[in-house]
Amino acid sequence: MKKLALHWKILIGMILGIIFGFIMNTVDGGKTFVGDWVKPFGTIFINLLKLIAVPLILASLIKGVSDLKDISKIKKMGLRTIAIYIVTTLVAIVIGLTIVNTVKPGEGMSVDTIEKIKEKYVSSDGVVDKLNKASNQNEAGPLQALVDIFPKNIFTALGDAKMLQIIFFSLFVGICLLLIPEKKAKPMVDFFDSLNEVVMKMVDLIMLFAPYAVFALLANVIIAFDDTEILVKLLWYSLCVVLGLFLMIVFYLVIVAVYTKKSPLWFLQQISPAQLLAFSTSSSAATLPVTMERVEEHIGVDKEVSGFVLPVGATINMDGTSLYQGVAAVFIMQVIWPEGLTFTNQLVIVFTALLASIGSAAVPSAGMVMLVIVLESIGFPAELMPIGLALIFAVDRPLDMCRTTVNVTGDATVSMLVAKSLDKLHEPKVKNWDDTYTGKI
Repeated sequence: MKKLALHWKILIGMILGIIFGFIMNTVDGGKTFVGDWVKPFGTIFINLLKLIAVPLILASLIKGVSDLKDISKIKKMGLRTIAIYIVTTLVAIVIGLTIVNTVKPGEGMSVDTIEKIKEKYVSSDGVVDKLNKASNQNEAGPLQALVDIFPKNIFTALGDAKMLQIIFFSLFVGICLLLIPEKKAKPMVDFFDSLNEVVMKMVDLIMLFAPYAVFALLANVIIAFDDTEILVKLLWYSLCVVLGLFLMIVFYLVIVAVYTKKSPLWFLQQISPAQLLAFSTSSSAATLPVTMERVEEHIGVDKEVSGFVLPVGATINMDGTSLYQGVAAVFIMQVIWPEGLTFTNQLVIVFTALLASIGSAAVPSAGMVMLVIVLESIGFPAELMPIGLALIFAVDRPLDMCRTTVNVTGDATVSMLVAKSLDKLHEPKVKNWDDTYTGKI
């Protein structure tokens, strides 16, 4: 086990977790056992990753910006990052809509299946919670998303892990460090440089626990699937989403090969631990520290690029989520509102899904909240909304795991593209967890 690469250890942990989950599903008291004695280890792992995400963003972004030495470079990097993110998101939405309109997974679903799904999920806490969150978001003003970028209390923003506010504050501090004498800025720059190194070492140590954590996370996911009949009947819809996500991965690999001249297989190998964690946790935010570590140390992107591109990407780049929203919206209309399937409405879906991806939180199932907003933008009947969400609720978690994997892969890809364009992509310098440790434990 010691000689195995990290991604193989994580993959083995995932497979064993899935098998263990299925076994526990057949044992009396198995679900309770997993919930009480296995799930907490996965929760601890996610908490540790979230614990270091905020200081990592703060340290890497402030240090990265201060290292640029020129404010104009920030503008250049920012514009390229956002432009590429918008393009990849549009590609994802178009791929999703093309597949769902070609396959038409919603046509022919029996009334009995719809009624069973409606009866089981339409009043569930999950569906009601998503509707309430979407309603609260819609009640905000048109510029509320802009207002939310600017924190009134940085400590509150740090405590609540409000990524855009933390990014704004970090950029603000980094720019101000450029505008004061270098001698006075140096102590603070050195502090954040040191903090960044400490947090990256924390990532190395936490990742030693990753194979066992994903075992716990996947086992818990499996015991949550209690109605395989409904899952089978939603198979075509699920396959449409998965096919679209697979094509997005292919799209990323082609870009990496053509523009950066790097081997697609090499890229997958280097980023795979972050992908597997994204799949296990369904959270771009929780995976962010690992993504940054893999991109910087194993792919060779400079800190000043990864420290900006990746935190921004975890917040506004949701290619997998956007693709899912396009497929899900059309699938729901095919089943219960076919008269809404017009070309104009699908253009509105493209535009709204693009905007929604920017405001989508980097947490599990946030995409379903944004889906409500996408559907409302095309005049989807309010009385049918709970039924629409109920239709896809049963398979949302496994699909969320897949689309988060694509989100993280997209972030890593864009960081490579931006780094290459700025001549900030170099040979990787891998650091092991005990490189500088000389004592004994």
